[in-house]
Amino acid sequence: MASSQGKNELIFADWMAALPGSLHSTPLTNLAIPGSHDSFSFYIDEASPVGPEQPETVQNFVSVFGTVAKKLMRKWLATQTMNFTSQLGAGIRYFDLRISTKPRDPDNELYFAHGLFSAKVKEGLEEINAFLTEHPKEVVFLDFNHFYGMQKCHHEKLVQMLKDTYGNKMCPAIFAHEVSLQYLWEKEHQVLVFYHSPVAVEVAFLWPGQMMPAPWANTTDTEKLIQFLQASITERRKKGSFFISQVVLTPKASTVVKGVASGLRETITER
Repeated sequence: MASSQGKNELIFADWMAALPGSLHSTPLTNLAIPGSHDSFSFYIDEASPVGPEQPETVQNFVSVFGTVAKKLMRKWLATQTMNFTSQLGAGIRYFDLRISTKPRDPDNELYFAHGLFSAKVKEGLEEINAFLTEHPKEVVFLDFNHFYGMQKCHHEKLVQMLKDTYGNKMCPAIFAHEVSLQYLWEKEHQVLVFYHSPVAVEVAFLWPGQMMPAPWANTTDTEKLIQFLQASITERRKKGSFFISQVVLTPKASTVVKGVASGLRETITER
């Protein structure tokens, strides 16, 4: 059983390289590529301050209940249990990334954030790069879709971080339908960076955010979610762009209040 599991892990880690030759020239827009939601949330620092994007009610809740409040928040904020390396080994190739500065941080670092702060961005990018170096035919999509507390200097810092980490591995923005595995392998590109900020138009290797739209059902009802996904897939296929199907249910405030001690997994995910 152990050897069989190891074999499967190997296939998942190199599934793009193992695709049949007939798909090598197929535009990646025509392939279903697995991704993760709030990809960095396997690690959430309960000792960190609350993220700047959180409403005043949450800020007040934490100021009153402190560590207990943050432990409850973590149950609703952590959408992943696997780190970047494990996700990549399991076949994940799209990463949903949300970046923030941290209040009163003496090092002026950039962090992944979802309500509370996660790992340093630099560490996460380097972890992904280590996998790509070992698996030269695998390609990842890095979707930087939310920025919190970031000024122009922070965007410049993040852009430089991407350059330093990935260099020529990054594919410059071109027409989406031109991007195939064969094209990327020939150019030795492994990373497509989508950047939901006007900064994207100034940097050749940043793909504008509108080239990776992510329609959001915003529902706790599974039937409504499926109907929404079917409609959005039909619409996006006509446009010939990359797009995201968010197969996730979203808790309402009342959902959280009712299951505050249970958390996301028991209340929503198992549906």
